[in-house]
Amino acid sequence: MHLNTHTNEVQCNRFQKDLSPSVTEGLDSKDFSPRRVEEKKLDWIEWNLQCRVNNRAHRTKEMGSEWLVVRRGQPFSLLLQCADTLLLAAHHQLALLIQLGECPGMKTRSASAGVGSIGCSEINSLPGLYLYCLDSIGPVLYVFFRSDLVFFASVCALLSAADCVYLADEQLLQEYVLNENGILYQGSWDQITSLPWNFGQFEKGVVDICFEVLDYSPAALKHPEMDMRKRADPVYVSRTITAMVNANDDRGVVLGRWDGDYGDGVAPTRWTGSIPILRRWSEGGTQRVRYGQCWVFSAVACTILRCLGIPTRCVTNYSSAHDTEGNVSVDFLFNEHLENVSEGRKDMIWNYHCWVESWMRREDLPKGYDGWQVLDPTPQERSDGVYCCGPCPVLAVREGEVGMKYDTTFVFSEVNADLICWMVRPDGERTRVSTNSDTVGRNISTKSAYGDYREDITANYKYPEGSLMEREVYRKAGKRVSRPDGGSGQLVLSIKHTQAVHGTDFDVFVEVHNIGREDTLAQLTVMSSGVTYNSLQRGDFPLLTHCPLAHKEVMRLRYEHYGACVTEHNLIRVTALLQDSGQHVVLREVNIPLKMPRLFVKVIGEAVVSRRLMALISFTNPLPVTLKRGVFTVEGAGLTGAQEIGDIGPGQEVAVKFSFKPIRAGIRKLVVDFDSDILRDVKGEAMIIVRKKSSENA
Repeated sequence: MHLNTHTNEVQCNRFQKDLSPSVTEGLDSKDFSPRRVEEKKLDWIEWNLQCRVNNRAHRTKEMGSEWLVVRRGQPFSLLLQCADTLLLAAHHQLALLIQLGECPGMKTRSASAGVGSIGCSEINSLPGLYLYCLDSIGPVLYVFFRSDLVFFASVCALLSAADCVYLADEQLLQEYVLNENGILYQGSWDQITSLPWNFGQFEKGVVDICFEVLDYSPAALKHPEMDMRKRADPVYVSRTITAMVNANDDRGVVLGRWDGDYGDGVAPTRWTGSIPILRRWSEGGTQRVRYGQCWVFSAVACTILRCLGIPTRCVTNYSSAHDTEGNVSVDFLFNEHLENVSEGRKDMIWNYHCWVESWMRREDLPKGYDGWQVLDPTPQERSDGVYCCGPCPVLAVREGEVGMKYDTTFVFSEVNADLICWMVRPDGERTRVSTNSDTVGRNISTKSAYGDYREDITANYKYPEGSLMEREVYRKAGKRVSRPDGGSGQLVLSIKHTQAVHGTDFDVFVEVHNIGREDTLAQLTVMSSGVTYNSLQRGDFPLLTHCPLAHKEVMRLRYEHYGACVTEHNLIRVTALLQDSGQHVVLREVNIPLKMPRLFVKVIGEAVVSRRLMALISFTNPLPVTLKRGVFTVEGAGLTGAQEIGDIGPGQEVAVKFSFKPIRAGIRKLVVDFDSDILRDVKGEAMIIVRKKSSENA
């Protein structure tokens, strides 16, 4: 074999084993009736995988030209030249014997008349890592030649309309399979923020890691051949990935943590891309990576699924319900001091929650449920005994078809549960305080396929709140429809606030309106607390307690009070309880995201592949206290690095420089993160258009 030696070593590194016993046993005798079989080493003059040409045709050129990476169902070509005159006879044929991974039973044969370029389009079912060899078939004499083994990867199709993950729209294909730069949405439903993310599915070695994730799933370890055969099905593959991205049940990738103690790992807010996580998992012997939260789980899953050729996008649901009982409602229990007195596992409403959607044809469901499917790798509830969720048809959620697999009831609750608040008296008696049908599932968002802006896809999941269709779907889901109420029906309570900037003081307005005809006496209790994005409380401080009713209360939230309670998610929750003389109660709650500063990122110089560039990053401390142990982390455009800058005084500006070399042409995004002891998750980004070197061909 006269193929480039270095390339051969890279391709064969993982599968350098003698497969000669398994190679011959896969041949089917009914395909030919040889008078004798003769095995010998084939004397190759040249074996050319045409990596550059094939990878460009299969839309995998970003993965490089060291491997042959082809998409299933699409033809590719090999150039062969052999010194053996037997193979040059016009009446002989060549055939490829292809073996999937290290499973001896997983073989297929593809024949082509003549010698020269072999078009192989029979690999149309199983994405995976392949080995193959050649044989020669003659009309009288069958001679089997075992070639040197070569490795290539196959991923799901892009251009084959027959494939169950096929997307006809080129713009959607570019975004949901080929785009390495993304935006994740955070914040709150009424103050949405964006987080740039580097998916990096075409980075060097990532495709190998993605197949490694599949290979270490419990099913693959116990029943490898069965697992390989099922990989033709995107439902099976996506469900496996959903389970393997979290590390709760298996040798999965990321361990979740929400208590704020991340000293033995990396804080979830520190990550700016999937590649450092995947590489750390693989290079660490598949040891789980600490730590992740919902947006990290969803982004890592998006990287793997896009790498495998399954169209995928990240989705954020605001005011997302976590219904632990499966009753399509979220029940909050409070006492008179506004303390949550729910026992055991609590229903919660997350400020936001991230999952992914993947596009596929659902051949396992009745007709009509193809298209976008919800997949949620964040470990919340078990599905068939495993921490995973989906794929669940988005259409089934909208129509209330909660019996449709997988996990439709849970997803339906996330976007459409009713919020019921209960007051628990000292004697244990419960009183329903309020029922709200419009709290859960707001501004469901994803990055648009047509630019770096938000697309609202709420209408895909639910009919307009309060509409007849929305309430009819709720009935279909098996839940009695409750009419919203607000205590006595005479008092209306609302909470507003001025712009809340982290490090400054700001005002909260609690307003009470009497819409009745009679005056009413009432008392107002207001509390505030620092909370995580998924509703875990981390300390509270009273604002106003049992005060006689006024039409408007203005309360000042001072940094000296909330600064010690605020979490890494920079959220303040304000809860107000209004109780009139007739013991009617109104309760309202609002989450206030603190506006964060931004990093300023400027790239100096012309961006050309392999030419060194400089990035200038500047930041000003907005807090009235000193920030300690400041660290900048940079990712993207072929660069991952960190730089510590120490302490930063109040109002102090710092600037640092990073040098890097872009490794691939195209539009790249440089993502920067700043973290310190009390100010975290400060982000910045710069878009870079990287040109090829003048010596390179287009």
